[in-house]
Parts: sequence; C-alpha cells; structure tokens
Amino acid sequence: MSKTIFEYSTPGRKGVSLPKRELNTPLEAMFEADSLRDNIARLPEVSEMDVMRHYIALSHKNHFIEKGLYPLGSCTMKYNPKVHEHLVRHTCFANLHPYQHEDTLQGALELLYELQQDLAEISGMAQVTLQPVAGAQGEFTGIKIIDAYHKAKGNTHKNKIIIPDSAHGTNPATCSLVGFEVIELKSNPDGRCDIARLREIVDENTAGFMLTNPNTLGLFENQIEEIAEIIHSVDALIYMDGANLNALLGIVQPGKIGFDVMHFNLHKTFSTPHGGGGPGCGPVGVVEKLVPFLPVPMIAKNQSGYYLDYNHEDTSIGKVHSFYGNFAIQVRAYIYIKMLGAAGLRRVSENAILNANYLMALLKPYYHIQHEEYCMHEFVMDGTKQKKEQGISTLDIAKRLLDKGYHAPTIYFPLIIPEAMMVEPTETESLDSMNAFAQAMIEIAKECNESPETLHEAPLCTPVRRVDDVRAVKVLDPIFQIKD
Repeated sequence: MSKTIFEYSTPGRKGVSLPKRELNTPLEAMFEADSLRDNIARLPEVSEMDVMRHYIALSHKNHFIEKGLYPLGSCTMKYNPKVHEHLVRHTCFANLHPYQHEDTLQGALELLYELQQDLAEISGMAQVTLQPVAGAQGEFTGIKIIDAYHKAKGNTHKNKIIIPDSAHGTNPATCSLVGFEVIELKSNPDGRCDIARLREIVDENTAGFMLTNPNTLGLFENQIEEIAEIIHSVDALIYMDGANLNALLGIVQPGKIGFDVMHFNLHKTFSTPHGGGGPGCGPVGVVEKLVPFLPVPMIAKNQSGYYLDYNHEDTSIGKVHSFYGNFAIQVRAYIYIKMLGAAGLRRVSENAILNANYLMALLKPYYHIQHEEYCMHEFVMDGTKQKKEQGISTLDIAKRLLDKGYHAPTIYFPLIIPEAMMVEPTETESLDSMNAFAQAMIEIAKECNESPETLHEAPLCTPVRRVDDVRAVKVLDPIFQIKD
C-alpha cells in the first residue's frame, strides 16, 4: 500500500514560502478567542512535489471512464466528449449570472429554448421544462403534474399509481412523497408487464401508471398501445421513466406511442458528467393537455426575443428549483445533440444496442441469463449458477473484478433477479475493450470452479481489501491516526 500524505511528512520540509508579515500584531489580538485553535494543527510537512505525487497516486487508484470500461447498468457511464468541457467554460457561459436582465441573456435563453425544442422532438412530447436538476426531481415534477391534472378536474378520488416490480427504487418513493398509494404490478414470465393482472387492478381510483421502457431487465415493453388503452380508459395518465433513452434515440418517440409525461436524465443519455451523485439535470416532457401544469417559468420566444414566461402561473405546479435548472449541464447536452444531429443520435442507440447484445452473447455460456432474447442497451445476467455450485455470490464476483482492473456492474438490481449483475457497455466502447472485459468475466467464471477461495477473499490487489459493507455504510470514520 502506498504511503499516506502524513507518512511523507519530514520535519522542517516546506512546500510554500510566505512573504514576511508586515504587521507584528499577534494573532490573539486579531481574532476572537473562540476562533483560534487550542493546539497547533498537525499538518504534514511536505514539499510541493510530495503533494503532487501523493494526489496523482490517489487518482490512479480511482476508476473512471477514461481509464477503462465502466459497465454500471442503468447508469450509462459513457464517455463525456472533451469538447463539452472546453465550450462550457467559455466566458460567454461561465460569467453569466442568473439575476442578469433578460436582455443581456439572449444567447443563453436561445440555447435553452432550442434545447427544449430538441428534447420535445426527440421524445415526441408537446413541451419540455428544463427546470428539474436531477432525475429524481424530474420524477417528482412529473408526478406532481399528474396530481395537478386530476385535481384540476376535481378527481380527488384518484389516489393510486401502479408501478411494475422491476421499477427503479425512486419510482415508488416519488409517488409516496407526492401522496399517492403505490400498487405493485408483477412482471410476467417473459420479464414484461403482466397485462392480464394490470386489467384486474386498474380502477376509477387509478391516477397513473409509471413505467421504465426499456425496463430494468434490458427489455423493451412492447405492449404500450394496450397498456395505454387500459390506463386511459379510466382517465389515468402514463408516466415514462426516461432516465435512460440510450436505446430509443431516433427510433422511438415515447409521446407518440401513448406516454403522457416523462423525464430525461441529461447526465446519462446526453453524455454530461455524473460527478459524485451529481450534477444532474432531469427535464420533463408532457403531452399538450399537461402543458398548463408545467413549472414556471418556461423559456418562450416572441418578436422581441427570448424571455422567461410566467403566463400559466395560475395552473402551474410552481417552481421546483430556484433558478432555471443546471445551466452548465444543459449547455453540454445542447452541444452533444447539435454535434451529432438526428442521424448521429440514432446511431448512438444502434451502437449501444449492438454492444450490449454482443457482450451478452460472449458471457451467456458462463453466467445464467434469465431472459435470453435480444436486449436493448443493457442486459441482466446473474450468479445463481456460481452460488448454487460453488457458494460464490455476485458480491464475490464483483470484488474479483476490481483485481482485473474493472469497476463492477450494477449488482443485486433489479431486485426480481436473484444475484443480478446489470451490464451496460454503452455505445462508446470499442470491440477491443468489450472483448477485454468479457475475458475478465470469463476468467472469473473459471476461477469459481478452479479456486473458489480466491473469490471469497477478493479483492487481493486493491489498496483496501474487502471491507465490512454494512459497517461502511453506517459508520463514517475518515480520521487518520497520526503516530506520535
């Protein structure tokens, strides 16, 4: 294990020289007593070179998309083009302030207006708001719109939203937060919505149906027209969790096949940074009858130019963010869309689907795959074979992947697949990189038979070995104990 910054410390070594103080006033006279330390800070004494080498060494211990394939299913860890980072830092964007007068923001407002229009065209929706700053906030906005629609019609009895058992965990949480009762819909044997069961549970109290498509098994829900007929027959609305549109760009427009409202995740499909759980951006699109309920303001255009439109404030659900979304992320998404164009966006989806199916075919002989039909942008395999035969869990497999130089896939999700491993290679990976990842997974499958103890002890080569995962979640203790 490499040294910590404290272990590099050498008494008297300095990394900076400060100018001589011009004032001789003691610190005690310049600050309140409670602002001063009781003891001198025990900081490492290191040179600038020591500091640089320390942090560069730390960075190499992280995994990131520029370092290698990042197969997190449902997350879409695709490469973020560096042109985005260059352009978004231009002073024309970086020096803007949200309280500037609209007359001085025409370029920025035009960009946002066009992004609204582009996302509306991509999704087949009538209008899009860019205000939500996360996928979960987009969900919240969409469900609030459904709630507002029913309340405007006096349908206060509509208090239930139906959600498939394969849904992302934020879906039922969002509905509960808005005040709806969540009704779970079991999947049928082929991994899709059970239409017969849906007909049984839909009633006059149903406010909506919340669906991820493609679903979390990587399968396209191909019964949308029938679902739409069932849901709309009781004046309910269909919500699409469109966080990941990586299989639909230029192929399917959700608003044209029966969905009434949906959210996007710009940090997934439209290749903007994820960050440490953010920054994000979760625009929401709606069909025409729901436009009056969108958050205010909208970006609008008239003969004088672009402006923030509050005209539907009386019907709107209100603001869901102090300012107009996450501007820097929106700029990146705008650049991504404009550089690729319609044909390029479709090619993104085609390549994402091709890559996922190629990787699934390579791994099918070694890991169990419950739904073996062609997948969309991701697929779910599982470790049930290894669990049954060698007592090796999916967690063991994931930990061993770290030794191979890869981040693990999303594990134990979706919950309806035991020992699940959810893999999404994305369209940005080459044939060589996918072959290398597949080879690592195949080597692990062979190790399960030949040396299962290796899997139980993995990771073996990382700076930190296997930790107590439960304790790691509950206890945050980052204190480094300095030896006297």
